[in-house]
Amino acid sequence: MQNRKKLETEELLRREISSIILRELNDPRLGFVTVTRVSLGGDYKTAKVYLMIKEEDAEKEKTLKALSHAKGRIQALISERIKMRNTPVLSFIEDEEVMQALRVDKLIDEVMQEDNR
Repeated sequence: MQNRKKLETEELLRREISSIILRELNDPRLGFVTVTRVSLGGDYKTAKVYLMIKEEDAEKEKTLKALSHAKGRIQALISERIKMRNTPVLSFIEDEEVMQALRVDKLIDEVMQEDNR
């Protein structure tokens, strides 16, 4: 039961954070960002927000800085929209697993194209 509640809360947070980033943050430093997943701490007081950022490295840093700068506003909006005992403190992290999977897919596509020649 506890695990299901945590998973549902993580998914709800993922959707709300995605919506906030897409519709309510007007920071020009933000690149193309996708929230891939949210991982809540055991006490629900912290949350790691995993992101896929489709930019070059320098632009990724700008995007992460912009999100860190807007963290307080995002948390405030979450506290208004989601009724939780504690609004988790957010930390934004690039999702390396997704990026690695995309690289593997690209390599597979390249190999398949070479085989078709």
